[in-house]
Amino acid sequence: MVRVDITCDLMDEDETGHVWAFLRDARDQALIQPGAIVVAGDEDAPAVAEVVDIVGKPAGQVVHLRILPGLIEDYQAVIRRAVIPA
Repeated sequence: MVRVDITCDLMDEDETGHVWAFLRDARDQALIQPGAIVVAGDEDAPAVAEVVDIVGKPAGQVVHLRILPGLIEDYQAVIRRAVIPA
C-alpha cells in the first residue's frame, strides 16, 4: 500500500500542461511547496511528482505537478542503493 502526499487524477492536466490538484487534498499541506518531490495520485495509481507551483483560483489553491518518469518502485530502488547503513 502506498500513502500519497496529494490526491489527484494523474490524467487531469490544465491549460499549463501540468497535472493539477487542490492543495486542500494534500495529506500534509506543509509538504507541498514548489520544488518538493511528492507522491501524487491515489493508492491505485501513485506517481512521483515535482511540485511546480501553487496558484490561487476562485475554487481554491491549485497545485501544479510535473509527473516524473518511472514507477514508485524505481525510486525506492535508487534510494536503497544510495543510503549507506550506519
